[in-house]
Order: sequence, then structure tokens, then C-alpha cells
Amino acid sequence: MPNALIPRRRVHRNVFILAGVYNLLWGCFTIINPQWLFRFANMALSNYPQIFACLGMVVGLYGILYLEVARLPERGWLLAAVGLLGKLLGPIGLLPLIVSGQWPVRTVLLCLTNDLIWWVPFALYLRDAWPFYAAIKSPSSSVK
Repeated sequence: MPNALIPRRRVHRNVFILAGVYNLLWGCFTIINPQWLFRFANMALSNYPQIFACLGMVVGLYGILYLEVARLPERGWLLAAVGLLGKLLGPIGLLPLIVSGQWPVRTVLLCLTNDLIWWVPFALYLRDAWPFYAAIKSPSSSVK
């Protein structure tokens, strides 16, 4: 299996390069300007912008992980799976805030750009990369 390459390798590499750069840029912007979402959504500014800046740091760190998936797609399944899980949980956490009226609908921008647009490409990658991850987990199994 050392010479086997993941299907759609170039596409997956490009997706994770884009995801990595996007997350790094979003993270840096949010660290520097942690009130941006509150201003954009016409919400009261946060009394604790450090919390949103911390979110920016975490998102930025995910960018480094996505660049690692792009570097070696045959070995990135677990990192991408954790990333997709976060992208599923983000909208689940935002939905009650919007439905209850605590946050305005405009804040959905946060999940559109950070989460929803990445669901299909990440899921496709996970499907293509699964045999490689399974083979690494169980060296006696074969990649089909």
C-alpha cells in the first residue's frame, strides 16, 4: 500500500489547502477583531471579546491540521473526521440561539462559511480515505 494513492487526490488536496488557508485567515482576523460578528449582525458588542478571539485561535489551529491532510491525504482521515464533526456541531449549536431569538438570523453567516460549505467535500474525502485509514488501523487488511 505505500504506493497507493487516494482517489481524487488532487481534488482533496486542493480542498484541504483551501480549508487550511481559510481557517488560518479567519482565525487571525477573529483574533485581531473579535467583535466583527457582533457588528455584522447588529448585536450588542460582547463584554468578553476574548472568548470569540479564543474561538479564532481554535479555528486557526484547525487550519494547520487541514494543511497536514492536504500534505498527505492518504493519512488524514482522522483529522478530517474530527474537522467534519466540528462542522456538524457548529450549526447544531447555533440553531437554538437563532430559533430562540437570542442571536439574529444574520449570524448564520458564521456557519455557512465555516461549516456548511465544507460538508460535502469533507464527507467525500472521508469516503475516499476510509480504506487507507482502515489499512493503517489494521495492517493485515487490504485496500480495495
